[in-house]
Amino acid sequence: MRSGGAVAVRLVDVSRPVTALDDVQEYERVRIYAQREGRLLGFAEVRNHGAALSARRVREALVDALGVRLIAADPATGTVDALIDSLVEELIGEDRDTPGPADDKLDPGVSVSIVIATFDRPDDLRKMLVWIREQRTERSVEIVLVDNHPSSGITPAVTAGFPDVVLVQEPRQGLAYARNAGILASTGDIIVMTDDDVRPPPDWLETLIAPLARNDVGAVTGNVLPLELETSAQRIFEIYGGLGRGFERREVDLRWFNKCKWVVPTWTLGASANAAFRSSLFRDPKIGLMHEALGPGMPSGVGEDTYLFYRILKAGYTMIYDPNAYVWHRHRTDMESLRAQLYGYSKGHVAYHLTTLLEDHDLRVLAYLTLRLPFGQSRRILKRLRRKSAYPLKLSMVEIGGQLAGPGALWKSRRRVAREGRSSRRFGPIEEGIK
Repeated sequence: MRSGGAVAVRLVDVSRPVTALDDVQEYERVRIYAQREGRLLGFAEVRNHGAALSARRVREALVDALGVRLIAADPATGTVDALIDSLVEELIGEDRDTPGPADDKLDPGVSVSIVIATFDRPDDLRKMLVWIREQRTERSVEIVLVDNHPSSGITPAVTAGFPDVVLVQEPRQGLAYARNAGILASTGDIIVMTDDDVRPPPDWLETLIAPLARNDVGAVTGNVLPLELETSAQRIFEIYGGLGRGFERREVDLRWFNKCKWVVPTWTLGASANAAFRSSLFRDPKIGLMHEALGPGMPSGVGEDTYLFYRILKAGYTMIYDPNAYVWHRHRTDMESLRAQLYGYSKGHVAYHLTTLLEDHDLRVLAYLTLRLPFGQSRRILKRLRRKSAYPLKLSMVEIGGQLAGPGALWKSRRRVAREGRSSRRFGPIEEGIK
């Protein structure tokens, strides 16, 4: 039995007969993600107490968790037709408010550049490059790998086994610097961004870019699911909110941007660990490249992607969050790394909002930072004190410390960019078509 309350993570395709999970005996709990014909429906978490889960128990857990009346399957044959029909009717029936996936498919002649920034993680990177090669696609796909620590010599040793990879060196540390270097080196009509520590399923790429068949859509983001929940730090990160943004498809545009009362919550739309963009966005003077003063590797912590989303929406483009374009992510495994991560997230959250104030004169930020954000933290602490939340108080204090450090961190980041310079804006003229 694995110690520390480890949780097994499994994916079940409910369009097929559900089978028993007989490889979870080392776990006390199992998180079961349900998928039907490429559509993620949600998940159920089951206490199995170190035992295998029968097919019937799996079916019942999914029905209970997804809010559908329990349908008895035929125990003799193990068929789940009645269960599936009811599940689909309840979850993805005709009477729904959210827009469904587009029927259009992106022209296979549209080329894609996948930009991956890496910083001395050879094992993760090697696996990621293999998974990228296994994508089911007929279109031209260029892989642009940005080495953000070229002096170590670690990354070129990995890419030697992948001669088709375009290797770019960016010695200025910072994820925004690295991704900008990858963008500028790309030749694809669409630029897809992801990280070296995620695992994409074979149909990820085509699912992610499909909404770009619509001319009004400028960017698409996808879901990010936990690859494992073995350690306390990984499970707490999921309580914090994780990287996933739910199982409902979302579509937002300039009207949503203008209607937001407090601030524009672009962090609810996903992240650049799983996102696709028209390459023309980065040549649009109203959008440009990623803001180098934001993001991991800079004192500000994060925020380079949320601010890019902000500029895309402000420029009048539509963004779509498609949960079915998912990747698996390996969360940080130890508490020290988690504390550093959440501290950086909190700094970056404030830095992002201050950037919209400084660069875009968005006055909604003032009320959010002085009222809404402190109130949200107080409510989280109160829930913990009332034992209605498992989120540790110590991590709430870490977040508050990061939020207070946000303004100073942004100032340091902007000073550093002033010293090291902005990314080159030479990216060619905007052309007609998908670009």
